[in-house]
Amino acid sequence: MKKNKSIGLIVIALLIGGFAGFLISKRMSSHQHVAESIQQKEAAKEEIWTCSMHHQIRQNIPGTCPICGMDLIPLEALSSSTNPYTFEMTEGAIQLANIQTTVIGGTSKNTNEIELNGKVKADETQAASLVSHIPGRIEKLYVSFTGESVYKGQKIATLYSPDLITAQKELIEAKKIEDISPGLLIAAKNKLKFWKLSEATIESITTSEQIRETFDIYADHSGVVMNRNVSVGDYIITGEVLFNIQNLNKLWILFDVYEKELSSVKLGNIIEFSTASEPSKLYKAKITFIDPVIHPATRVATIRAEVLNSNNALKPEMFVKGTLKGNVSGSQSISIPKSAVMWTGTRSVVYVKVPDTDIPSFEFREIDLGKSLGKEYMVQSGLSVGEEVVTNGAFVIDAAAQLNNQASMMNRNVRATKQGQNSKIPDYRLATPEVFKQQLGNLTDQYILLKDALVDASTEQINVQTKEFLKKLMEVDMEAVKGEVHLYWMEQMEVMSANAQKIIQLKDIEQQRNQFEFLSTALIRSIKALGMSDHVFYIQHCPMANENNGGDWISLDTIIRNPYFGDKMLTCGFIQDTITGLK
Repeated sequence: MKKNKSIGLIVIALLIGGFAGFLISKRMSSHQHVAESIQQKEAAKEEIWTCSMHHQIRQNIPGTCPICGMDLIPLEALSSSTNPYTFEMTEGAIQLANIQTTVIGGTSKNTNEIELNGKVKADETQAASLVSHIPGRIEKLYVSFTGESVYKGQKIATLYSPDLITAQKELIEAKKIEDISPGLLIAAKNKLKFWKLSEATIESITTSEQIRETFDIYADHSGVVMNRNVSVGDYIITGEVLFNIQNLNKLWILFDVYEKELSSVKLGNIIEFSTASEPSKLYKAKITFIDPVIHPATRVATIRAEVLNSNNALKPEMFVKGTLKGNVSGSQSISIPKSAVMWTGTRSVVYVKVPDTDIPSFEFREIDLGKSLGKEYMVQSGLSVGEEVVTNGAFVIDAAAQLNNQASMMNRNVRATKQGQNSKIPDYRLATPEVFKQQLGNLTDQYILLKDALVDASTEQINVQTKEFLKKLMEVDMEAVKGEVHLYWMEQMEVMSANAQKIIQLKDIEQQRNQFEFLSTALIRSIKALGMSDHVFYIQHCPMANENNGGDWISLDTIIRNPYFGDKMLTCGFIQDTITGLK
Protein backbone atom coordinates (compact mmCIF):
# COMPACT_ATOMS: atom_id res chain seq x y z
CA MET A 1 0.00 0.00 0.00
CA LYS A 2 2.76 2.27 0.91
CA LYS A 3 4.56 1.33 -2.35
CA ASN A 4 1.57 2.27 -4.49
CA LYS A 5 1.29 5.57 -2.70
CA SER A 6 4.95 6.40 -3.53
CA ILE A 7 4.44 5.56 -7.18
CA GLY A 8 1.44 7.89 -7.30
CA LEU A 9 3.43 10.72 -5.80
CA ILE A 10 6.20 10.23 -8.40
CA VAL A 11 3.70 10.29 -11.27
CA ILE A 12 2.11 13.48 -9.94
CA ALA A 13 5.55 15.12 -9.59
CA LEU A 14 6.46 14.18 -13.16
CA LEU A 15 3.18 15.61 -14.45
CA ILE A 16 3.72 18.86 -12.55
CA GLY A 17 7.32 19.11 -13.75
CA GLY A 18 6.32 18.48 -17.37
CA PHE A 19 3.58 21.05 -17.22
CA ALA A 20 5.94 23.61 -15.70
CA GLY A 21 8.50 22.88 -18.37
CA PHE A 22 5.85 23.34 -21.04
CA LEU A 23 4.90 26.70 -19.55
CA ILE A 24 8.53 27.84 -19.35
CA SER A 25 9.22 26.72 -22.91
CA LYS A 26 6.12 28.46 -24.18
CA ARG A 27 7.03 31.65 -22.33
CA MET A 28 10.60 31.58 -23.66
CA SER A 29 9.27 31.04 -27.17
CA SER A 30 6.90 33.94 -26.71
CA HIS A 31 9.69 36.14 -25.39
CA GLN A 32 11.91 35.20 -28.34
CA HIS A 33 9.11 36.03 -30.77
CA VAL A 34 8.52 39.34 -29.04
CA ALA A 35 12.26 40.11 -29.13
CA GLU A 36 12.46 39.29 -32.82
CA SER A 37 9.40 41.46 -33.47
CA ILE A 38 10.99 44.32 -31.55
CA GLN A 39 14.22 43.88 -33.48
CA GLN A 40 12.33 43.93 -36.76
CA LYS A 41 10.48 47.06 -35.72
CA GLU A 42 13.73 48.72 -34.62
CA ALA A 43 15.31 47.77 -37.93
CA ALA A 44 12.31 49.21 -39.74
CA LYS A 45 12.66 52.39 -37.71
CA GLU A 46 16.32 52.72 -38.61
CA GLU A 47 15.70 52.44 -42.35
CA ILE A 48 14.42 55.73 -43.76
CA TRP A 49 12.84 55.92 -47.19
CA THR A 50 12.91 59.08 -49.26
CA CYS A 51 12.33 60.39 -52.78
CA SER A 52 15.30 60.97 -55.03
CA MET A 53 13.61 64.13 -56.33
CA HIS A 54 11.96 65.49 -53.16
CA HIS A 55 14.28 64.91 -50.21
CA GLN A 56 11.91 66.49 -47.74
CA ILE A 57 9.88 63.26 -47.93
CA ARG A 58 10.95 60.97 -45.07
CA GLN A 59 9.18 57.79 -43.88
CA ASN A 60 10.21 54.46 -42.34
CA ILE A 61 8.36 52.24 -44.79
CA PRO A 62 8.67 51.93 -48.58
CA GLY A 63 6.04 53.40 -50.88
CA THR A 64 5.64 56.16 -53.44
CA CYS A 65 6.34 59.87 -53.26
CA PRO A 66 3.16 61.83 -52.53
CA ILE A 67 4.46 64.68 -54.71
CA CYS A 68 5.71 63.03 -57.90
CA GLY A 69 4.62 59.41 -57.48
CA MET A 70 8.12 57.94 -57.85
CA ASP A 71 9.08 54.86 -55.82
CA LEU A 72 10.84 55.76 -52.59
CA ILE A 73 14.38 54.55 -52.09
CA PRO A 74 16.47 54.00 -48.90
CA LEU A 75 18.06 57.20 -47.73
CA GLU A 76 21.55 55.72 -47.75
CA ALA A 77 21.04 54.71 -51.39
CA LEU A 78 20.34 58.30 -52.34
CA SER A 79 23.77 59.63 -51.58
CA SER A 80 26.66 57.35 -50.80
CA SER A 81 29.22 60.10 -51.42
CA THR A 82 30.97 61.66 -48.45
CA ASN A 83 31.71 64.77 -50.45
CA PRO A 84 29.07 67.47 -49.89
CA TYR A 85 29.96 68.99 -53.26
CA THR A 86 28.71 65.87 -55.09
CA PHE A 87 25.00 65.14 -55.38
CA GLU A 88 23.65 61.81 -56.59
CA MET A 89 20.38 61.17 -58.42
CA THR A 90 18.72 58.02 -59.71
CA GLU A 91 18.09 57.52 -63.41
CA GLY A 92 14.37 57.95 -62.82
CA ALA A 93 14.90 61.26 -61.08
CA ILE A 94 17.12 62.47 -63.91
CA GLN A 95 14.46 61.65 -66.48
CA LEU A 96 11.71 63.25 -64.43
CA ALA A 97 13.73 66.45 -63.98
CA ASN A 98 14.76 66.41 -67.67
CA ILE A 99 18.42 66.83 -66.77
CA GLN A 100 20.49 67.53 -69.89
CA THR A 101 24.25 67.88 -70.17
CA THR A 102 26.77 69.20 -72.68
CA VAL A 103 30.40 68.17 -73.09
CA ILE A 104 32.75 71.16 -72.99
CA GLY A 105 34.90 71.59 -76.05
CA GLY A 106 37.86 73.89 -76.55
CA THR A 107 38.09 76.33 -79.41
CA SER A 108 41.13 77.80 -81.08
CA LYS A 109 39.19 80.38 -83.11
CA ASN A 110 40.74 83.81 -83.43
CA THR A 111 37.38 85.58 -83.26
CA ASN A 112 34.33 85.49 -81.10
CA GLU A 113 30.90 86.90 -81.62
CA ILE A 114 28.68 88.99 -79.41
CA GLU A 115 25.02 89.25 -80.31
CA LEU A 116 23.61 92.77 -79.98
CA ASN A 117 20.25 94.44 -80.32
CA GLY A 118 20.07 97.91 -81.81
CA LYS A 119 18.07 100.56 -83.56
CA VAL A 120 18.58 102.66 -86.67
CA LYS A 121 18.94 106.36 -85.95
CA ALA A 122 19.42 109.43 -88.12
CA ASP A 123 22.96 110.78 -88.27
CA GLU A 124 22.85 113.94 -86.18
CA THR A 125 25.70 115.46 -88.16
CA GLN A 126 23.57 115.27 -91.31
CA ALA A 127 20.67 117.33 -89.89
CA ALA A 128 20.03 120.87 -91.17
CA SER A 129 17.53 123.72 -91.03
CA LEU A 130 16.25 125.60 -94.10
CA VAL A 131 15.82 129.24 -93.13
CA SER A 132 14.76 132.50 -94.74
CA HIS A 133 17.52 135.07 -95.08
CA ILE A 134 15.05 137.91 -95.68
CA PRO A 135 11.97 138.99 -93.75
CA GLY A 136 8.56 138.96 -95.37
CA ARG A 137 5.31 137.15 -96.04
CA ILE A 138 5.19 133.67 -97.55
CA GLU A 139 3.33 133.84 -100.84
CA LYS A 140 3.93 130.26 -101.94
CA LEU A 141 5.47 127.03 -100.59
CA TYR A 142 6.99 124.47 -102.98
CA VAL A 143 7.55 121.92 -100.17
CA SER A 144 4.40 121.16 -98.30
CA PHE A 145 4.56 117.96 -96.20
CA THR A 146 6.77 116.05 -93.77
CA GLY A 147 8.82 113.27 -95.37
CA GLU A 148 9.19 115.04 -98.71
CA SER A 149 12.65 114.96 -100.22
CA VAL A 150 14.48 118.24 -100.80
CA TYR A 151 17.61 118.73 -102.89
CA LYS A 152 20.25 121.42 -102.56
CA GLY A 153 19.41 124.40 -104.82
CA GLN A 154 15.73 123.50 -105.03
CA LYS A 155 13.18 126.35 -104.80
CA ILE A 156 11.24 125.91 -101.54
CA ALA A 157 9.27 129.16 -101.09
CA THR A 158 8.40 132.59 -102.55
CA LEU A 159 8.26 135.67 -100.27
CA TYR A 160 6.87 139.19 -100.50
CA SER A 161 9.30 141.45 -98.61
CA PRO A 162 8.63 145.19 -98.00
CA ASP A 163 12.13 145.50 -96.50
CA LEU A 164 13.64 144.11 -99.68
CA ILE A 165 11.62 146.52 -101.83
CA THR A 166 12.99 149.43 -99.78
CA ALA A 167 16.52 148.06 -100.12
CA GLN A 168 16.13 147.87 -103.92
CA LYS A 169 15.05 151.52 -104.05
CA GLU A 170 18.12 152.45 -102.02
CA LEU A 171 20.29 150.54 -104.49
CA ILE A 172 18.81 152.33 -107.51
CA GLU A 173 19.23 155.77 -105.89
CA ALA A 174 22.80 154.96 -104.83
CA LYS A 175 23.59 154.03 -108.41
CA LYS A 176 22.50 157.46 -109.58
CA ILE A 177 24.97 159.28 -107.27
CA GLU A 178 27.78 156.76 -107.66
CA ASP A 179 30.15 159.50 -108.91
CA ILE A 180 29.48 161.63 -105.87
CA SER A 181 29.33 158.86 -103.25
CA PRO A 182 30.62 155.50 -104.50
CA GLY A 183 30.66 154.10 -100.94
CA LEU A 184 26.91 154.42 -100.71
CA LEU A 185 26.46 152.11 -103.73
CA ILE A 186 28.80 149.51 -102.20
CA ALA A 187 26.85 149.57 -98.91
CA ALA A 188 23.54 149.12 -100.73
CA LYS A 189 24.88 146.11 -102.65
CA ASN A 190 26.33 144.50 -99.49
CA LYS A 191 22.96 144.83 -97.76
CA LEU A 192 21.36 142.76 -100.52
CA LYS A 193 24.24 140.27 -100.46
CA PHE A 194 23.67 139.68 -96.75
CA TRP A 195 20.10 138.71 -97.62
CA LYS A 196 21.58 136.03 -99.92
CA LEU A 197 20.74 137.73 -103.21
CA SER A 198 23.13 136.67 -105.93
CA GLU A 199 25.52 139.05 -107.79
CA ALA A 200 23.54 138.48 -110.99
CA THR A 201 20.25 139.43 -109.33
CA ILE A 202 21.75 142.59 -107.80
CA GLU A 203 23.30 143.58 -111.14
CA SER A 204 19.98 142.99 -112.90
CA ILE A 205 18.18 145.31 -110.47
CA THR A 206 20.85 147.98 -110.82
CA THR A 207 20.83 147.92 -114.60
CA SER A 208 17.08 147.61 -115.22
CA GLU A 209 16.09 149.83 -112.32
CA GLN A 210 13.05 147.52 -112.00
CA ILE A 211 12.00 146.70 -108.43
CA ARG A 212 11.05 143.06 -107.75
CA GLU A 213 8.23 142.52 -105.26
CA THR A 214 8.74 138.79 -104.58
CA PHE A 215 11.83 136.66 -104.12
CA ASP A 216 12.43 132.91 -104.15
CA ILE A 217 14.06 130.96 -101.29
CA TYR A 218 16.33 128.04 -102.22
CA ALA A 219 17.45 125.01 -100.17
CA ASP A 220 21.02 125.12 -98.88
CA HIS A 221 21.06 121.36 -98.08
CA SER A 222 19.60 118.07 -99.30
CA GLY A 223 17.50 115.78 -97.16
CA VAL A 224 14.05 114.69 -96.04
CA VAL A 225 11.68 117.12 -94.37
CA MET A 226 11.34 116.15 -90.72
CA ASN A 227 9.36 119.23 -89.59
CA ARG A 228 7.43 121.92 -91.48
CA ASN A 229 7.35 125.07 -89.38
CA VAL A 230 5.47 127.57 -91.63
CA SER A 231 2.43 127.87 -93.87
CA VAL A 232 1.43 130.14 -96.76
CA GLY A 233 0.62 133.64 -95.49
CA ASP A 234 2.93 133.48 -92.48
CA TYR A 235 5.12 136.51 -91.78
CA ILE A 236 8.68 135.50 -91.02
CA ILE A 237 11.79 137.29 -89.84
CA THR A 238 15.35 136.94 -91.01
CA GLY A 239 16.79 133.57 -89.97
CA GLU A 240 13.47 131.96 -89.15
CA VAL A 241 13.39 128.18 -89.80
CA LEU A 242 11.05 127.07 -92.55
CA PHE A 243 11.86 123.34 -92.55
CA ASN A 244 14.00 120.92 -90.54
CA ILE A 245 15.54 118.34 -92.84
CA GLN A 246 17.63 115.20 -92.35
CA ASN A 247 19.95 113.58 -94.86
CA LEU A 248 19.38 109.80 -94.72
CA ASN A 249 22.14 108.76 -97.09
CA LYS A 250 24.29 107.96 -94.04
CA LEU A 251 22.80 106.57 -90.81
CA TRP A 252 23.77 105.63 -87.28
CA ILE A 253 23.11 102.19 -85.81
CA LEU A 254 22.98 102.37 -82.01
CA PHE A 255 23.60 99.12 -80.08
CA ASP A 256 23.35 98.45 -76.35
CA VAL A 257 26.36 96.65 -74.85
CA TYR A 258 26.42 95.33 -71.26
CA GLU A 259 29.35 96.56 -69.22
CA LYS A 260 30.84 93.05 -68.86
CA GLU A 261 31.06 92.84 -72.68
CA LEU A 262 32.63 96.26 -73.20
CA SER A 263 36.17 94.90 -73.11
CA SER A 264 35.43 93.16 -76.43
CA VAL A 265 34.32 96.38 -78.12
CA LYS A 266 36.91 98.49 -79.93
CA LEU A 267 36.68 101.47 -82.25
CA GLY A 268 36.90 100.26 -85.81
CA ASN A 269 35.31 96.84 -85.10
CA ILE A 270 32.87 95.68 -87.75
CA ILE A 271 29.30 94.81 -86.83
CA GLU A 272 27.16 92.74 -89.17
CA PHE A 273 23.43 93.31 -88.75
CA SER A 274 20.10 92.55 -90.35
CA THR A 275 16.58 93.96 -90.14
CA ALA A 276 13.23 92.28 -89.57
CA SER A 277 12.08 93.35 -93.03
CA GLU A 278 15.05 91.65 -94.72
CA PRO A 279 16.49 89.12 -92.26
CA SER A 280 18.57 87.39 -94.94
CA LYS A 281 20.32 90.58 -96.03
CA LEU A 282 23.44 91.48 -94.06
CA TYR A 283 24.75 95.02 -93.64
CA LYS A 284 28.16 95.99 -92.33
CA ALA A 285 28.87 99.00 -90.15
CA LYS A 286 32.04 100.25 -88.45
CA ILE A 287 32.06 101.31 -84.79
CA THR A 288 32.90 105.03 -84.58
CA PHE A 289 31.88 105.89 -81.02
CA ILE A 290 31.59 104.19 -77.61
CA ASP A 291 29.50 105.95 -74.98
CA PRO A 292 31.77 106.97 -72.07
CA VAL A 293 28.90 106.63 -69.57
CA ILE A 294 27.09 103.48 -68.37
CA HIS A 295 23.33 103.86 -68.01
CA PRO A 296 22.72 103.43 -64.24
CA ALA A 297 19.40 101.58 -64.59
CA THR A 298 20.11 99.16 -67.43
CA ARG A 299 23.89 98.83 -66.91
CA VAL A 300 24.54 99.18 -70.62
CA ALA A 301 26.61 101.53 -72.74
CA THR A 302 25.63 102.62 -76.22
CA ILE A 303 27.97 102.06 -79.12
CA ARG A 304 27.51 103.76 -82.47
CA ALA A 305 28.25 102.35 -85.89
CA GLU A 306 27.87 104.18 -89.19
CA VAL A 307 26.50 102.76 -92.42
CA LEU A 308 25.81 104.17 -95.90
CA ASN A 309 22.17 104.09 -97.02
CA SER A 310 22.33 105.05 -100.66
CA ASN A 311 19.30 102.95 -101.66
CA ASN A 312 17.22 104.11 -98.66
CA ALA A 313 16.52 100.51 -97.58
CA LEU A 314 17.19 101.38 -93.93
CA LYS A 315 14.73 103.58 -92.09
CA PRO A 316 15.26 105.43 -88.80
CA GLU A 317 13.73 103.66 -85.77
CA MET A 318 14.09 100.21 -87.37
CA PHE A 319 15.12 97.46 -84.92
CA VAL A 320 18.15 95.44 -85.94
CA LYS A 321 20.05 92.38 -84.69
CA GLY A 322 23.80 92.58 -84.96
CA THR A 323 26.87 90.45 -84.43
CA LEU A 324 30.11 92.00 -83.25
CA LYS A 325 33.30 90.29 -84.30
CA GLY A 326 36.14 90.91 -81.88
CA ASN A 327 39.44 89.36 -80.81
CA VAL A 328 39.99 86.71 -78.15
CA SER A 329 43.31 86.52 -76.36
CA GLY A 330 44.99 83.14 -76.15
CA SER A 331 45.20 80.23 -78.54
CA GLN A 332 42.47 78.17 -76.90
CA SER A 333 39.43 79.10 -74.85
CA ILE A 334 36.53 77.40 -73.11
CA SER A 335 32.93 78.51 -73.38
CA ILE A 336 29.71 77.11 -71.92
CA PRO A 337 26.03 77.77 -72.65
CA LYS A 338 24.45 80.47 -70.50
CA SER A 339 21.74 78.00 -69.46
CA ALA A 340 24.38 76.06 -67.50
CA VAL A 341 25.27 79.01 -65.25
CA MET A 342 23.53 79.89 -62.00
CA TRP A 343 24.04 82.98 -59.82
CA THR A 344 25.51 84.87 -62.77
CA GLY A 345 28.44 86.97 -61.69
CA THR A 346 32.22 86.89 -61.80
CA ARG A 347 32.18 83.71 -59.69
CA SER A 348 29.24 81.60 -60.72
CA VAL A 349 28.00 78.06 -60.19
CA VAL A 350 27.60 75.09 -62.53
CA TYR A 351 26.96 71.40 -61.99
CA VAL A 352 29.45 69.02 -63.58
CA LYS A 353 28.60 65.37 -64.19
CA VAL A 354 31.06 63.08 -62.41
CA PRO A 355 32.35 60.43 -64.86
CA ASP A 356 32.39 56.66 -64.29
CA THR A 357 30.04 56.44 -61.29
CA ASP A 358 27.53 53.67 -60.53
CA ILE A 359 24.97 56.28 -59.47
CA PRO A 360 24.71 59.40 -61.66
CA SER A 361 26.48 62.16 -59.72
CA PHE A 362 26.79 65.89 -60.22
CA GLU A 363 29.48 68.07 -58.66
CA PHE A 364 28.76 71.58 -57.40
CA ARG A 365 31.46 73.73 -59.00
CA GLU A 366 32.25 77.42 -58.72
CA ILE A 367 33.85 78.90 -61.83
CA ASP A 368 35.29 82.22 -62.97
CA LEU A 369 33.37 83.67 -65.90
CA GLY A 370 34.85 85.82 -68.61
CA LYS A 371 33.14 87.64 -71.44
CA SER A 372 29.56 87.12 -72.47
CA LEU A 373 29.46 85.94 -76.07
CA GLY A 374 25.93 85.74 -77.36
CA LYS A 375 24.39 82.59 -75.89
CA GLU A 376 27.61 81.54 -74.16
CA TYR A 377 30.06 82.66 -71.47
CA MET A 378 33.80 82.39 -71.73
CA VAL A 379 35.27 80.48 -68.75
CA GLN A 380 38.46 81.77 -67.18
CA SER A 381 38.94 78.96 -64.66
CA GLY A 382 37.14 76.10 -62.95
CA LEU A 383 36.35 73.89 -65.96
CA SER A 384 38.37 71.78 -68.35
CA VAL A 385 37.83 70.63 -71.90
CA GLY A 386 35.97 67.31 -71.97
CA GLU A 387 34.00 67.84 -68.75
CA GLU A 388 30.23 67.50 -68.93
CA VAL A 389 28.13 70.35 -67.53
CA VAL A 390 24.41 70.40 -66.82
CA THR A 391 22.69 72.73 -69.29
CA ASN A 392 19.09 71.98 -68.38
CA GLY A 393 17.79 71.19 -64.89
CA ALA A 394 20.66 72.69 -62.88
CA PHE A 395 18.22 74.54 -60.62
CA VAL A 396 16.41 71.26 -59.87
CA ILE A 397 19.70 69.65 -58.80
CA ASP A 398 20.61 72.70 -56.74
CA ALA A 399 17.26 72.74 -54.94
CA ALA A 400 17.50 69.02 -54.19
CA ALA A 401 21.08 69.42 -52.92
CA GLN A 402 19.98 72.27 -50.64
CA LEU A 403 17.21 70.12 -49.11
CA ASN A 404 19.79 67.36 -48.61
CA ASN A 405 22.06 69.83 -46.74
CA GLN A 406 24.72 69.71 -49.42
CA ALA A 407 26.54 72.46 -51.27
CA SER A 408 24.19 74.70 -53.22
CA MET A 409 23.77 78.38 -54.12
CA MET A 410 22.01 78.97 -50.78
CA ASN A 411 24.42 76.73 -48.85
CA ARG A 412 27.81 77.57 -50.26
CA ASN A 413 29.82 77.48 -47.03
CA VAL A 414 30.27 73.71 -46.80
CA ARG A 415 33.58 72.02 -47.14
CA ALA A 416 34.54 68.73 -48.68
CA THR A 417 35.24 66.00 -46.14
CA LYS A 418 38.47 64.10 -45.89
CA GLN A 419 37.09 61.30 -47.94
CA GLY A 420 37.68 57.97 -46.27
CA GLN A 421 40.27 59.44 -43.90
CA ASN A 422 39.78 56.72 -41.32
CA SER A 423 39.88 53.91 -43.87
CA LYS A 424 43.02 51.99 -44.67
CA ILE A 425 45.13 53.54 -47.43
CA PRO A 426 45.43 51.09 -50.35
CA ASP A 427 48.79 50.26 -51.89
CA TYR A 428 48.78 50.98 -55.62
CA ARG A 429 52.48 51.84 -55.94
CA LEU A 430 53.38 48.95 -58.21
CA ALA A 431 50.41 49.69 -60.49
CA THR A 432 51.22 53.41 -60.77
CA PRO A 433 53.50 54.38 -63.68
CA GLU A 434 56.61 56.44 -63.03
CA VAL A 435 55.38 59.37 -65.11
CA PHE A 436 52.33 59.73 -62.88
CA LYS A 437 54.47 59.56 -59.74
CA GLN A 438 56.64 62.35 -61.13
CA GLN A 439 53.56 64.51 -61.78
CA LEU A 440 52.33 63.81 -58.25
CA GLY A 441 55.70 64.96 -56.93
CA ASN A 442 55.48 68.18 -58.97
CA LEU A 443 51.99 68.78 -57.56
CA THR A 444 53.37 68.35 -54.05
CA ASP A 445 56.15 70.88 -54.79
CA GLN A 446 53.43 73.44 -55.59
CA TYR A 447 51.56 72.40 -52.42
CA ILE A 448 54.68 73.32 -50.42
CA LEU A 449 54.50 76.88 -51.77
CA LEU A 450 50.86 77.09 -50.68
CA LYS A 451 51.77 75.75 -47.25
CA ASP A 452 54.54 78.39 -46.90
CA ALA A 453 52.07 81.15 -47.82
CA LEU A 454 49.76 79.97 -45.01
CA VAL A 455 52.71 79.97 -42.61
CA ASP A 456 53.49 83.58 -43.59
CA ALA A 457 49.78 84.53 -43.45
CA SER A 458 50.10 86.22 -46.85
CA THR A 459 46.54 86.47 -48.19
CA GLU A 460 47.70 87.53 -51.64
CA GLN A 461 50.18 84.68 -51.92
CA ILE A 462 47.65 82.17 -50.57
CA ASN A 463 45.32 82.95 -53.46
CA VAL A 464 48.13 82.98 -56.01
CA GLN A 465 49.61 79.67 -54.88
CA THR A 466 46.19 78.00 -54.55
CA LYS A 467 45.37 78.92 -58.13
CA GLU A 468 48.73 77.51 -59.20
CA PHE A 469 47.98 74.35 -57.22
CA LEU A 470 44.66 73.97 -59.06
CA LYS A 471 46.47 74.48 -62.35
CA LYS A 472 49.02 71.79 -61.48
CA LEU A 473 46.23 69.50 -60.31
CA MET A 474 44.47 69.80 -63.67
CA GLU A 475 47.77 69.06 -65.45
CA VAL A 476 48.13 65.67 -63.77
CA ASP A 477 47.38 63.08 -66.46
CA MET A 478 44.49 61.10 -64.99
CA GLU A 479 44.55 58.78 -68.01
CA ALA A 480 48.01 57.54 -66.98
CA VAL A 481 46.43 55.39 -64.27
CA LYS A 482 43.81 52.73 -64.94
CA GLY A 483 41.16 50.72 -63.15
CA GLU A 484 41.00 50.97 -59.37
CA VAL A 485 44.02 53.28 -59.32
CA HIS A 486 42.23 55.71 -61.63
CA LEU A 487 39.06 55.66 -59.51
CA TYR A 488 41.04 56.22 -56.30
CA TRP A 489 42.92 59.16 -57.82
CA MET A 490 39.71 60.70 -59.11
CA GLU A 491 38.21 60.58 -55.60
CA GLN A 492 41.22 62.29 -54.04
CA MET A 493 41.54 64.78 -56.89
CA GLU A 494 37.89 65.75 -56.45
CA VAL A 495 38.43 66.49 -52.77
CA MET A 496 41.59 68.52 -53.46
CA SER A 497 39.92 70.48 -56.26
CA ALA A 498 36.82 71.29 -54.19
CA ASN A 499 38.81 72.47 -51.17
CA ALA A 500 41.31 74.46 -53.24
CA GLN A 501 38.46 76.34 -54.88
CA LYS A 502 36.97 76.98 -51.46
CA ILE A 503 40.29 78.41 -50.20
CA ILE A 504 40.26 80.90 -53.09
CA GLN A 505 36.67 81.87 -52.33
CA LEU A 506 37.18 82.41 -48.60
CA LYS A 507 38.61 85.71 -47.34
CA ASP A 508 39.29 84.83 -43.69
CA ILE A 509 42.70 83.20 -43.27
CA GLU A 510 41.54 81.00 -40.38
CA GLN A 511 38.82 79.52 -42.57
CA GLN A 512 41.36 79.04 -45.34
CA ARG A 513 43.63 77.17 -42.94
CA ASN A 514 40.79 74.89 -41.89
CA GLN A 515 40.08 74.14 -45.53
CA PHE A 516 43.78 73.48 -46.15
CA GLU A 517 43.69 70.58 -43.67
CA PHE A 518 41.18 68.72 -45.85
CA LEU A 519 43.28 69.33 -48.95
CA SER A 520 46.41 68.10 -47.14
CA THR A 521 44.78 64.87 -46.06
CA ALA A 522 43.72 64.01 -49.62
CA LEU A 523 47.21 64.75 -50.99
CA ILE A 524 48.94 62.73 -48.26
CA ARG A 525 46.68 59.75 -48.95
CA SER A 526 47.43 60.08 -52.67
CA ILE A 527 51.18 60.10 -52.11
CA LYS A 528 51.08 57.11 -49.77
CA ALA A 529 48.76 55.10 -52.01
CA LEU A 530 50.32 55.88 -55.41
CA GLY A 531 53.96 56.58 -54.57
CA MET A 532 56.47 59.17 -55.84
CA SER A 533 59.74 59.39 -57.71
CA ASP A 534 62.85 61.32 -56.67
CA HIS A 535 61.23 63.13 -53.77
CA VAL A 536 61.60 63.11 -49.99
CA PHE A 537 58.76 64.56 -47.92
CA TYR A 538 58.03 64.72 -44.21
CA ILE A 539 54.48 64.33 -42.91
CA GLN A 540 54.16 66.64 -39.90
CA HIS A 541 51.32 66.80 -37.39
CA CYS A 542 49.88 69.44 -35.07
CA PRO A 543 47.57 68.00 -32.39
CA MET A 544 45.96 71.39 -31.71
CA ALA A 545 44.87 72.13 -35.28
CA ASN A 546 41.32 71.65 -36.51
CA GLU A 547 39.82 72.49 -33.09
CA ASN A 548 42.14 70.08 -31.27
CA ASN A 549 41.30 67.23 -33.65
CA GLY A 550 44.74 67.45 -35.18
CA GLY A 551 45.97 68.34 -38.62
CA ASP A 552 48.70 67.04 -40.94
CA TRP A 553 50.78 68.75 -43.59
CA ILE A 554 53.68 67.96 -45.91
CA SER A 555 57.13 69.53 -45.50
CA LEU A 556 60.41 69.42 -47.42
CA ASP A 557 62.53 69.40 -44.27
CA THR A 558 62.41 68.40 -40.64
CA ILE A 559 61.94 71.94 -39.31
CA ILE A 560 58.42 72.53 -37.99
CA ARG A 561 56.70 75.57 -39.49
CA ASN A 562 53.01 75.26 -38.65
CA PRO A 563 50.64 76.39 -41.46
CA TYR A 564 47.56 76.20 -39.20
CA PHE A 565 48.73 78.80 -36.67
CA GLY A 566 51.64 80.64 -38.32
CA ASP A 567 53.50 82.98 -35.95
CA LYS A 568 51.07 82.23 -33.12
CA MET A 569 52.47 78.70 -32.68
CA LEU A 570 55.02 78.37 -35.43
CA THR A 571 56.90 75.37 -34.03
CA CYS A 572 53.90 73.45 -32.69
CA GLY A 573 54.01 69.91 -34.14
CA PHE A 574 56.17 66.88 -34.79
CA ILE A 575 57.25 64.61 -37.65
CA GLN A 576 54.76 61.82 -38.01
CA ASP A 577 56.07 60.03 -41.10
CA THR A 578 58.68 60.21 -43.86
CA ILE A 579 58.00 59.48 -47.53
CA THR A 580 61.09 58.77 -49.62
CA GLY A 581 60.46 58.12 -53.28
CA LEU A 582 58.09 55.20 -52.84
CA LYS A 583 58.04 52.85 -55.82
